[in-house]
Amino acid sequence: MHKIKQPANTSYSEPSTGINYISDEPFIDSGVSKSIAAEYQADLQEQVIYLRSFPEGIRNCYRISVATNTKYLIRGTFLYGNYDGLNQLPEFDLHFGVNFWDTVKFDSVNLTVVKETIHVALQDKVHICLANTGSGTPIISALELRPLLNTTYVVPVGSLSLFLRLDIGSTIDGAVYRYPFDVFDRLWVPSYNSKWTQLTTSNTVNPGRNYQPPSEVMGTASTPPDENSPLQFFWSVTDPKTKFYVYMYFSELEQLKPNESRAFSINLNGELLYGPLVPDYLNVTTIYTSRGLDGGNFSFSIFRLENSTLPPIFNAIEAYMLVDFSQLETEQNDVDAILNIKSIYKVEKNWDGDPCLPTDYLWTGLNCSSDGFYSPRITSLNLSSSGLTGEITSYISKLTLIESLDLSNNSLTGPVPAFLAKLPNLRVLNLERNNLTGSIPAELNQRSDSGSLSLSVGENPNLCPSVSCETKTSKKKKSNIVIPIAASVGGLVILLLTGVAVFAVVKRIRKAGSDNKTDSLESKKRKFTYSEVVKMTDNFQKTLGRGGFGTVYHGLIDETTQVAVKMLSLPQVQGNQQSQSEEEQNSMQKLYYEQFQAEVKLLMRVHHANLTSLVGYCNEGNYKALIYEFMANGDLDSHLRGDENANALSWEGRLKIAVDAAQGLEYLHIGCKPSIVHRDVKTTNILLTERFQAKIADFGLSKVFPSDEDATHVVTRVAGTRGYLDPEYSTTNRLTEKSDVFSFGVVLLEIITGRPAISRTPERTHIIQWVNSMLANGDIKSIAEPSLHGDFDTTSVWKAVELAVACVSRSSAKRPNMSQVVTELKNCLEVETGRLNNNSPMTQSPTDSLGLLSLNWTTELSPSTR
Repeated sequence: MHKIKQPANTSYSEPSTGINYISDEPFIDSGVSKSIAAEYQADLQEQVIYLRSFPEGIRNCYRISVATNTKYLIRGTFLYGNYDGLNQLPEFDLHFGVNFWDTVKFDSVNLTVVKETIHVALQDKVHICLANTGSGTPIISALELRPLLNTTYVVPVGSLSLFLRLDIGSTIDGAVYRYPFDVFDRLWVPSYNSKWTQLTTSNTVNPGRNYQPPSEVMGTASTPPDENSPLQFFWSVTDPKTKFYVYMYFSELEQLKPNESRAFSINLNGELLYGPLVPDYLNVTTIYTSRGLDGGNFSFSIFRLENSTLPPIFNAIEAYMLVDFSQLETEQNDVDAILNIKSIYKVEKNWDGDPCLPTDYLWTGLNCSSDGFYSPRITSLNLSSSGLTGEITSYISKLTLIESLDLSNNSLTGPVPAFLAKLPNLRVLNLERNNLTGSIPAELNQRSDSGSLSLSVGENPNLCPSVSCETKTSKKKKSNIVIPIAASVGGLVILLLTGVAVFAVVKRIRKAGSDNKTDSLESKKRKFTYSEVVKMTDNFQKTLGRGGFGTVYHGLIDETTQVAVKMLSLPQVQGNQQSQSEEEQNSMQKLYYEQFQAEVKLLMRVHHANLTSLVGYCNEGNYKALIYEFMANGDLDSHLRGDENANALSWEGRLKIAVDAAQGLEYLHIGCKPSIVHRDVKTTNILLTERFQAKIADFGLSKVFPSDEDATHVVTRVAGTRGYLDPEYSTTNRLTEKSDVFSFGVVLLEIITGRPAISRTPERTHIIQWVNSMLANGDIKSIAEPSLHGDFDTTSVWKAVELAVACVSRSSAKRPNMSQVVTELKNCLEVETGRLNNNSPMTQSPTDSLGLLSLNWTTELSPSTR
């Protein structure tokens, strides 16, 4: 996907690269197209000859469609070229959505500035914004997006901003390699050190399967001037907390003789970082950091090993700074609503980018609220004196948290819509000085009379302040139809009596049909009597567990088949019932019955290897029971809490359980039609068979989605378990499949860390907060379950942590769906299984004696060297 800044409706293919560029016109509403001065255009590619300038507004943003959960290389190119004839170099800020990305500074009129980031898109749109900081008009020459492999440039949290990318040993001045030489269109800048010896080959170098540096880049390399000297390079930054991810590429370019060898190690700041490394002939070996390096000063040395006859070799390097693009954007429903309002009314305010953030760029006329944990929401909209015409748009009703709405001093027409009274938080409504007609909805008047709403509707000549106007104008019409109505009363009575009789017959038919359906439903599973339940549980002798809706007992059917019997707990048998009113008890009893019926009906229709199977049920008066297949290893929670079984779960075993549970949820969300949301995903509701196969259990709170294919959510009362409950659902009552994804993310963090969702310490720390604090240190050993003793593939654990963090995003739009979760977990499992089978393309440092530094670097080998 590529964009170029030039006149609208134009596109072209760059002859030197074959890349197709299109106009940026469809992706932005502001700015003007310009071209650089003629004296700077020679030998330039066309996409940098044109640029877009933004002389108006303090922030101007591109809005570009992308594929969600896809990793992109995003590059902005900037060339001033004295386009305005002022010969004054501008300086401005670049934002990625609501997050600061970098500052664009020019060193010369004719030198290009390039900014790159690697980012995983969690929504279907990205915003790239240019912000005027008062030091010149922002400009941009080209904006390019390239999809990458999700298995590359993996970081546990955050995005990457390019620091350097060098083609070591290249002696061709200005020979920047990009597409088609680089399949990902990375720009490789030549780096030549006259003190180093240069090696080249005309043979093709196998790039490997993941990072794939171009053969043309890998075909050049440097070695030290003599075999005893190291290759040394360094950089430093002012902020010692800046984290770097480094990727180094090596390939042997010489066909070594039998008595020759090349082996070396890599040191950072005097400490062994990786080694020994023996580069393979004409195959790429990639060494990269699996966690961020920090400290401010980075001095690298590549030393020849004593048993090596040849000095070290170095082909290419990339270094990236970790950047935080995690600040939440405004709630997507609010964004969609305000953008539609902007479009309908052709609002000419500088409304660009995110409406609420950063706060310095808050849209004119808006106020927003945010507590830092949830996405910002629009709470106030002032469009007074904005030249609005037409009716009051229904998109305003989508701003569900709005408290103040001012549409005064415009030319709005039509009635005052009733939906305004449905906005639950609306406290101020100003509709003065418009051309509205009709009467004020009764509910708005009632809210105004009660003092819960400040309503202003004056100077609307054709607007009646109450419903009485409509009543008066209709009296005459009513009087004209008294006789016809009176004349037809007799016929109407006969018609009503006939209708009642027909309704009674239809009701009996429907009831009979419903009874037949119930019989048919019950015939699908075995129905047990209460006496049979007592017998199979040996009078409820052995308890397997207790939950909010009942106790689970061990049972035997026909003295051979083990089952788990869940007895529904009714309010009558619970303590302190005297303190409950009869109404409260009836309400509770109804809730328990609903839970029982919901679970029976759901388990009648769903069948999957990773969902617990219903053997039968009991529905005899107040005695209600569900009989499940027996799960020999109990629930997952008991294996994560330090009891005698806790240490039995290896990292591979934990991943298999996670994959099983994810597949069960995936079936509920996608395999069932209509789809089902579980609503109570937690470790105690994941049960384990004798062979530790995981199955989702307890469907009493499950919710079936509407059959409408366009339905994106249901509005329902909040249900679930504290610690696992989706914060977005809990505040909006809007239930989606992503609510289960959040809960599963908490479960996955528990699987990784062995910690409970909410700590049992006085601080009651949530596991998400704890993991985020640990990620700041970047030490995987402090996150993974201590009982694993480091026996895992680091990349596998990092990928699992990264996935879990994505699942528990505060905004549901940023969470993956369960199909994506299953895919990522299977990738984690594949990496770990490969390690155990000793055939993984990813290996760690070969010795534990390197301490924590042994976790810094990972190797990717080309297929022929595995």
